[in-house]
Amino acid sequence: MIPGAAGLCAALLDLEPADAQQLGAEVAALAAHLPVPARALLALGTAAAEAVAMTRTGHRLGHLDGDRRRALVAGLAATNAAAPLLDALKVPVLLAHGALVAAADPGSRDPGPPARPDAALDVTPAGRWPTRSVADAVVIGSGAGGAMAARTLAQAGLTVVVVEEGRRFTVAELRASPPIERFTAMYRDGGATVALGRPPVVLPVGRGVGGTTLVNSGTCYRTPTAVLDRWRDDHGVVFADPDAFGPLLDDVWTTLQVAAVPDTVMGANGQIALRGAAALGWSAHRLQRNAPGCGGCCQCAVGCPRNAKFGVHLSVLPAACAAGARIVTDARVERVLHGAGRATGVRARRVDGSTFEILAPHVVVAAGATETPLLLRRSGLGRHPHVGRNLAVHPALSTAGWFDEPVHATSGVLQSVGIDELHERHGILIEATATPPGMGSLLLPGVGRPLADQLARADHLATLGAMVGDAPNGRVRGTSHALVRYDLAQADARRLLRGVAAMGRVLFAAGATAVVTGIGDHPTVRSPAALDEAVASARPGRLHVAAFHPTGTVRMGADDQTHPVDPDGRLRGVDGVWVADASVLPSCPEVNPQVSIMAVALAVAGRCAARAGA
Repeated sequence: MIPGAAGLCAALLDLEPADAQQLGAEVAALAAHLPVPARALLALGTAAAEAVAMTRTGHRLGHLDGDRRRALVAGLAATNAAAPLLDALKVPVLLAHGALVAAADPGSRDPGPPARPDAALDVTPAGRWPTRSVADAVVIGSGAGGAMAARTLAQAGLTVVVVEEGRRFTVAELRASPPIERFTAMYRDGGATVALGRPPVVLPVGRGVGGTTLVNSGTCYRTPTAVLDRWRDDHGVVFADPDAFGPLLDDVWTTLQVAAVPDTVMGANGQIALRGAAALGWSAHRLQRNAPGCGGCCQCAVGCPRNAKFGVHLSVLPAACAAGARIVTDARVERVLHGAGRATGVRARRVDGSTFEILAPHVVVAAGATETPLLLRRSGLGRHPHVGRNLAVHPALSTAGWFDEPVHATSGVLQSVGIDELHERHGILIEATATPPGMGSLLLPGVGRPLADQLARADHLATLGAMVGDAPNGRVRGTSHALVRYDLAQADARRLLRGVAAMGRVLFAAGATAVVTGIGDHPTVRSPAALDEAVASARPGRLHVAAFHPTGTVRMGADDQTHPVDPDGRLRGVDGVWVADASVLPSCPEVNPQVSIMAVALAVAGRCAARAGA
């Protein structure tokens, strides 16, 4: 329980006691899925709000009448010291509120029948796996990189075992669970991963069979040629030459069955983006997605309840298993085993604390950009000074527009339209991006009655997001739990704010009556001129930044002083250890990275297979 949660809910959303009690219970249920530090911070913040109420009024928040509570909250929101605390406390309260609203109208979110059944996978929970076994190769992680590596190695004739920390999610389970429950179950730390810095960056990372491809938007981009040129010329990654990399991208594109978003699932959110871009004369396009059979239920980010999004658990791992690969779930790899300068296998821990070993001469690490550095350190293989450094996150900001007509942004695909007018020259990629039902109100400003009034008409909001290809200003420390630090570079902050200005112009051009900027001092503007003023006065340290594409923490390249992994994907200093996930990307790919990661993993695993057969 979170003492005082009901009073906090009453204050933030101006609720009557019965409604506040119900929402407080939902907040407590949500908090139960968060890691201990996040839960403790929520309890501490709630206690702080109660203490302020007692100091100023002599009563707890839940015991104040409506008028006194509104006056107290309005006064706190106007102070520089209390406003950030209220913003932070709004997040779980708004998520819980959205869950209740969505649960009250389940018929509006019926995703329709599954597009396909669950794939045939050879999955064994770790509790049933033997204490010691042998294989030709072990792949750590079953996401975009790990799945592609497993398929490549298995089809080359190697015996392959994939070890996955998470579990398998079935379509029946996804259909039976509300979005907020899937969010806390399918993301590491219940979705509460944060990169500390100025400003803090929310950094949710998926976990389960299929990795983050379970919960990404399904948006697919080929790696831009300019990015590949830099990887080849600045980092010495020979296979990144566009002519050589093209066939790898073609393989991934075909495997994922990528196609443009059709009219049937475009949704009003996407139509507004196209309309606004056209009015400005800007370049825009329907996004390409790996979602054959998509029904437009807007739940991609919490696991597709139709099995329509073709994540690697449906598109790549079945081919790996058909070639003989096996998947062990619910097992965290503690160490890559090695001796005499070469890999000998892995040791993993089951949920009950017992361990098992898989002996193998080839180990492919694909645990992700935040976890791979930790595993290498635990294994005594992380001594290279750049392990954990050079983190880029592809930071993002959201902007929304109020429209007279209902938008119903959750009726349609989650990401539908790309606006690339500023992408090639300025590295700013804009996408029409909605959120799963019940999770789309976090951008709304204010507290109390003004916030409640906005929530009541939230179906009139259309939302865009802007991402920038960022400098590698982050670092991942730790061995058992990732301690992520990331400071947004001033140049990247300026480009994000330029993205806010661009998104606002698109929304106004499409007919928005007002724009929610996400900028604290000017949260809502009603004209392009006011938008420009808001952007000009914004303080980067107060921006609400999120990121979904961490890369670069064990980057590959030719310079052995600055790249822990060589241009073929081999970890320097030990034979038989390869890295094939987002951590090896030499820099931010400047687009949604799934296709790039899979293509790189295909190249690395091909080299591993060739070496294994030598």
